[in-house]
Amino acid sequence: MPNARKKAAYSKKDLREVSDNPKLTRADFARARPFAEVFPDLGASIRKGRGPNKSPTKKLVSLRLSPEVIEHFKSTGSGWQSRIDETLRKAVKRKASA
Repeated sequence: MPNARKKAAYSKKDLREVSDNPKLTRADFARARPFAEVFPDLGASIRKGRGPNKSPTKKLVSLRLSPEVIEHFKSTGSGWQSRIDETLRKAVKRKASA
């Protein structure tokens, strides 16, 4: 588009002028209560995740892998991280038995 011009971003002043939200004070935060306390049934119904393990069997680590390895395992579908773990465990067992 030859006549297309980049739109200017909205400034903080622009956003304040159109905001319906009042500014929150320290007193407002002091009166605040946790969502699950205010809406216990709703809080329980939307809880996501499994929660903490009773007896953790794995450790969370950060690991850098080559893009080829990641693409190979991701291409096999969901559960790719568990398959990487399984492959590494097999390699450790082979090394230990050699």
